[in-house]
Amino acid sequence: MTLKQTLLALDVMDSGYASGEQVKQLFKDYSDVSVTVTVVEGEKGSTDFIKIVIPGTNGKSKGGDAPTFGIIGRLGGIGARPSRIGLVSDADGAVAAVASALKLAEMQTRGDSLKGDVIITTHICPDAPTRPHEPVDFMDSPVDILTMNKHEIVPEMEAILSIDTTKGNRVINHKGIAISPTVKEGYILRVSEDLLRIMEMTTGQIPVTFPITTQDITPYGNDLYHINSILQPAVATDAPVVGVAVTAQSVVPGCGTGASHEVDIASAARFAVEVAKEMTNGTCEFYNKAEFDRILKLYGSMKVLQTLGNE
Repeated sequence: MTLKQTLLALDVMDSGYASGEQVKQLFKDYSDVSVTVTVVEGEKGSTDFIKIVIPGTNGKSKGGDAPTFGIIGRLGGIGARPSRIGLVSDADGAVAAVASALKLAEMQTRGDSLKGDVIITTHICPDAPTRPHEPVDFMDSPVDILTMNKHEIVPEMEAILSIDTTKGNRVINHKGIAISPTVKEGYILRVSEDLLRIMEMTTGQIPVTFPITTQDITPYGNDLYHINSILQPAVATDAPVVGVAVTAQSVVPGCGTGASHEVDIASAARFAVEVAKEMTNGTCEFYNKAEFDRILKLYGSMKVLQTLGNE
């Protein structure tokens, strides 16, 4: 169950006074969990980056060799004050990431520790700016995408789920969650069969995926259209990245309020927790390693797509 954790995270973040330190306090009773908050100033304000480490029984933080898993809550901001009052739709990624961390932390106290470490990162900003985007406006961020990736991508992450609200489009017409193909080193690979299996199990429905294009996996700032920032972590790591989109049937602006659905966010968190269990246990693969080696041999590196290109 992740609904309780989702409601706790929502309650803390649905405030004009929300901060990284307030989120950190949610973990004060979990002595084995490490939480750090870093305040970063940008041209458009400041935001609080938060990093939560849930150590595994055989995790690398303890000298073990179990895989390390990463969960990133992607967003521009949890609020757009003063122009919008309340929690915005864009906050779903941060809420889901924190809810996932709370669930994993509570599991440890109940004798259900994972083998490998899980690192969860996101940022908390209740007064982020907005920006124009088609077909509806998006949330902007006080800091640029390079700064976000610097604080949200940890080198130890060996596979990453990037959770992001993805409702401001006309290509996903499903309310709930959807996953992307795996992205690695500039390649859009096939959708992971293991992740489809886990999604079927956690949602009780047929798995839902969403299309991505080459420009979606290039860095922001190159004047190309991006569905949103869900796959921006893929430009700053060689680890495989999969987007987990919190979705809607209708087109919902990222800066819209009253648009966060607790059950859908909890579904994303539950999926992330189950993937964390299997990935750190070695029973979930984000991509086929032999096939990736073959594609590199046949077509070479596509890491140029992780850069701004010729400019």
